[in-house]
Amino acid sequence: MAERFCDIGGAVTLCYEAFGSESDPPMVLIMGLGTQMLGWPDEFCERLAERGFYVVRFDNRDIGRSTRIHGRPPTAGQLLRRRIQPVLYDLGDMAQDAAGLLSKLGLAPAHVVGASMGGMIAQTLAARHPELVRSLVSIMSNTGSRWNGQPAFRIYPFLLRRAPEDRERYIDQVTRAYAAIGSTGLPHDTERVRDMVARSYDRGHDPDGPGRQLAAIIASGDRTAEVRTINAPTLVIHGSRDRMVALSGGRSTARAIPGARMMVVEGMGHDLPEAAWPQLIAAIAEHAHAADGARPADRADAGAPLGAS
Repeated sequence: MAERFCDIGGAVTLCYEAFGSESDPPMVLIMGLGTQMLGWPDEFCERLAERGFYVVRFDNRDIGRSTRIHGRPPTAGQLLRRRIQPVLYDLGDMAQDAAGLLSKLGLAPAHVVGASMGGMIAQTLAARHPELVRSLVSIMSNTGSRWNGQPAFRIYPFLLRRAPEDRERYIDQVTRAYAAIGSTGLPHDTERVRDMVARSYDRGHDPDGPGRQLAAIIASGDRTAEVRTINAPTLVIHGSRDRMVALSGGRSTARAIPGARMMVVEGMGHDLPEAAWPQLIAAIAEHAHAADGARPADRADAGAPLGAS
């Protein structure tokens, strides 16, 4: 797919790609911590497009080819104490990035699908800009509560370790991290992961970007009260063997959002294993089509720039 760039204002430019026909309902995919838009595999996006959607994936700020935010990343001590100083940005800023992209590209209201940190961004977008969201799918995410959805203790070293500068060391370390958090009850394709990590490094590597993104998550605190205000039709998906965001995080998200449905994928960890694609793609597509059937076709009305009357 041809990469494109969108200046969304506020000195932020996002790199994005699109799949499918622009005449179909838009679906925006938001990826997680330290992961470029390649975390949504090409074939995954193509199969969603085949289900009748115009699929857009993008690099969040501080990753890939989108704008890097200059500033010192937090120390391991700050992350562990959950005291971030200075706060360069938070999840609200990242949700505003997504809102700006939807507005500038004329995609709103869109079906919004977020994974991990992307799920947190998607939740924040749906809460703060309900007019931009047709439906919401939150995958392997949480509400920011410290009492649920937390990583297994042995995952913390992967979160706190700075990524290497060297290409081969980076590929090895990140591939091992994906193996540590990935699915254990479904096949894990190490070569596919390694290829994605290598392509990501070649697109653009900033070893401090993931730390700044993690700081944004922590700085946003417990978002449960805000999540309760979401009124978009919501599907929450979580793997039964997620060691990065415990299953309790998905369950608490589903409890907080009025009318949300919960789907647990047996054997899935904190990844999108190909073996689970048929189940995931079918659930996402059916949820979005059902939401479209329950609301008027108002894309043109909601596509005006943010703040426009």
